Amino acid sequence: MRLMDRLKSHKFPRVEHGLDVVIGKAMFMRLASIFRGEDARQLTGAAGGPDELQRAVAALLVEAANMDGDIDDAERNTIEELLTRHFDLDGDAVRVLVEAGVRATDNSVQLYPFTRAIKEGLTHEDRVRVIEMLWAVAYADGELHDYEAALVRRVAGLIYVPDRESGAARQRALGWLQLAPVPGD
Repeated sequence: MRLMDRLKSHKFPRVEHGLDVVIGKAMFMRLASIFRGEDARQLTGAAGGPDELQRAVAALLVEAANMDGDIDDAERNTIEELLTRHFDLDGDAVRVLVEAGVRATDNSVQLYPFTRAIKEGLTHEDRVRVIEMLWAVAYADGELHDYEAALVRRVAGLIYVPDRESGAARQRALGWLQLAPVPGD
């Protein structure tokens, strides 16, 4: 039996880590796909084309919503509204895009494929807008969790949005959501 076949059939232990549940076998298979030379488009589930950026943005928004362990209705509605406004999509197209974002995050163990697509495919102003959208999703349920804030900051760094611009985007998101800024936050 080939090594890859043995590894595929092996029962890897389930490991609990914070809010995330990591399945060893899934992680190993994802790493194996990287070593086989599959590119970022395959890892994100994107087939290329004009909607690859939309899928990358949707995946990051879904990831932000899920950082507190649950995507509630307020977060889902915020994601749908942001994608509708930003990409000028109708309701059905947005729902399909959100589901594509969910599948992409389910099939990926890293942010890099999404952030790379955004960094390479969007202007600086659009990347700042993505950070604003991420802040809006992070605050959509009325509170900011540490994991959500850490994700937005990490994504901002990966797509080269400076802290000052990320802070301004955060304030705009709070204004859009009509939430008062939290001192010291």
